[in-house]
Amino acid sequence: QVQLVESGGGSVQAGGSLRLSCAASGYTSSTYCMAWFRQAPGKELEGVARIRSPGYATYVDFVQGRFTISRDNAKNTLYLQMNSLKPEDTGMYYCAARYGCTWPLYAADYSYWGQGTQVTVFS
Repeated sequence: QVQLVESGGGSVQAGGSLRLSCAASGYTSSTYCMAWFRQAPGKELEGVARIRSPGYATYVDFVQGRFTISRDNAKNTLYLQMNSLKPEDTGMYYCAARYGCTWPLYAADYSYWGQGTQVTVFS
Protein backbone atom coordinates (compact mmCIF):
# COMPACT_ATOMS: atom_id res chain seq x y z
CA GLN A 1 0.00 0.00 0.00
CA VAL A 2 1.56 3.28 -1.12
CA GLN A 3 1.36 6.03 1.47
CA LEU A 4 2.43 9.65 1.19
CA VAL A 5 2.50 11.99 4.18
CA GLU A 6 3.23 15.70 3.76
CA SER A 7 4.54 18.04 6.44
CA GLY A 8 6.16 21.45 6.75
CA GLY A 9 3.31 23.76 5.85
CA GLY A 10 2.53 26.88 7.86
CA SER A 11 2.01 30.62 7.75
CA VAL A 12 4.74 32.92 6.50
CA GLN A 13 5.08 36.53 5.49
CA ALA A 14 5.48 37.36 1.82
CA GLY A 15 9.11 37.03 0.80
CA GLY A 16 9.71 34.26 3.30
CA SER A 17 10.51 30.58 2.85
CA LEU A 18 9.08 27.19 3.73
CA ARG A 19 10.29 23.67 3.14
CA LEU A 20 7.72 20.96 2.57
CA SER A 21 8.45 17.28 3.02
CA CYS A 22 6.65 14.19 1.79
CA ALA A 23 7.48 10.86 3.39
CA ALA A 24 6.74 7.90 1.15
CA SER A 25 6.25 4.28 2.08
CA GLY A 26 5.00 1.08 0.53
CA TYR A 27 7.11 1.20 -2.63
CA THR A 28 10.60 1.88 -3.92
CA SER A 29 10.47 5.61 -4.52
CA SER A 30 13.38 5.65 -6.94
CA THR A 31 11.21 3.99 -9.59
CA TYR A 32 8.40 6.49 -9.23
CA CYS A 33 7.93 10.00 -10.52
CA MET A 34 7.17 12.38 -7.65
CA ALA A 35 5.39 15.69 -7.94
CA TRP A 36 3.92 18.56 -6.00
CA PHE A 37 0.51 20.02 -6.71
CA ARG A 38 -1.38 22.78 -5.01
CA GLN A 39 -4.93 24.00 -4.71
CA ALA A 40 -5.76 27.58 -3.84
CA PRO A 41 -9.14 28.41 -2.28
CA GLY A 42 -11.83 28.32 -4.95
CA LYS A 43 -9.41 27.17 -7.65
CA GLU A 44 -8.56 23.93 -9.34
CA LEU A 45 -5.68 21.69 -8.46
CA GLU A 46 -2.55 22.71 -10.37
CA GLY A 47 0.85 21.17 -10.85
CA VAL A 48 3.91 22.84 -9.37
CA ALA A 49 6.93 20.64 -10.10
CA ARG A 50 7.95 17.05 -10.64
CA ILE A 51 11.16 15.09 -10.31
CA ARG A 52 12.12 11.86 -11.99
CA SER A 53 15.40 11.35 -10.20
CA PRO A 54 17.90 13.69 -8.54
CA GLY A 55 18.89 16.28 -11.11
CA TYR A 56 15.92 15.74 -13.40
CA ALA A 57 13.32 18.22 -12.24
CA THR A 58 10.76 20.27 -14.12
CA TYR A 59 8.83 23.31 -12.91
CA VAL A 60 5.82 25.25 -14.00
CA ASP A 61 6.56 28.83 -15.02
CA PHE A 62 5.09 30.59 -12.00
CA VAL A 63 7.48 28.90 -9.55
CA GLN A 64 10.57 28.70 -11.73
CA GLY A 65 13.52 30.23 -9.89
CA ARG A 66 11.68 30.36 -6.54
CA PHE A 67 10.88 26.73 -5.75
CA THR A 68 13.20 23.72 -5.76
CA ILE A 69 11.98 20.14 -5.79
CA SER A 70 14.32 17.43 -4.59
CA ARG A 71 14.21 13.87 -3.40
CA ASP A 72 16.25 11.65 -1.12
CA ASN A 73 15.70 8.11 -2.33
CA ALA A 74 17.56 6.63 0.64
CA LYS A 75 15.03 8.28 2.95
CA ASN A 76 12.07 7.84 0.59
CA THR A 77 11.36 11.53 1.01
CA LEU A 78 10.37 14.28 -1.39
CA TYR A 79 10.98 17.95 -0.65
CA LEU A 80 9.83 21.32 -1.93
CA GLN A 81 11.92 24.30 -0.93
CA MET A 82 9.85 27.43 -1.46
CA ASN A 83 11.57 30.82 -1.41
CA SER A 84 10.35 34.35 -2.15
CA LEU A 85 6.83 33.27 -1.32
CA LYS A 86 3.93 35.38 -2.53
CA PRO A 87 0.35 35.61 -1.24
CA GLU A 88 -0.80 33.88 -4.42
CA ASP A 89 1.22 30.81 -3.37
CA THR A 90 -1.32 30.25 -0.60
CA GLY A 91 -3.07 26.91 -0.80
CA MET A 92 -3.06 23.25 0.13
CA TYR A 93 0.02 21.51 -1.18
CA TYR A 94 -0.07 17.84 -2.09
CA CYS A 95 2.62 15.40 -3.04
CA ALA A 96 1.79 12.72 -5.57
CA ALA A 97 3.45 9.72 -7.18
CA ARG A 98 3.10 7.70 -10.33
CA TYR A 99 5.12 5.09 -12.13
CA GLY A 100 7.00 6.92 -14.87
CA CYS A 101 7.18 10.64 -15.49
CA THR A 102 5.07 12.69 -17.87
CA TRP A 103 4.82 16.38 -18.71
CA PRO A 104 2.78 18.57 -18.49
CA LEU A 105 1.64 17.89 -14.97
CA TYR A 106 -1.90 16.59 -14.84
CA ALA A 107 -3.38 15.52 -11.53
CA ALA A 108 -5.37 12.77 -13.25
CA ASP A 109 -2.11 11.06 -14.24
CA TYR A 110 -1.07 10.50 -10.63
CA SER A 111 -2.21 7.44 -8.74
CA TYR A 112 -1.04 8.14 -5.23
CA TRP A 113 -1.67 11.22 -3.12
CA GLY A 114 -0.92 12.55 0.33
CA GLN A 115 -3.43 14.32 2.54
CA GLY A 116 -1.95 17.77 1.93
CA THR A 117 -0.29 20.45 4.01
CA GLN A 118 -1.56 24.04 4.20
CA VAL A 119 0.64 26.95 3.15
CA THR A 120 -0.53 30.47 3.92
CA VAL A 121 1.43 33.51 2.76
CA PHE A 122 0.34 36.87 4.16
CA SER A 123 1.38 40.31 2.99
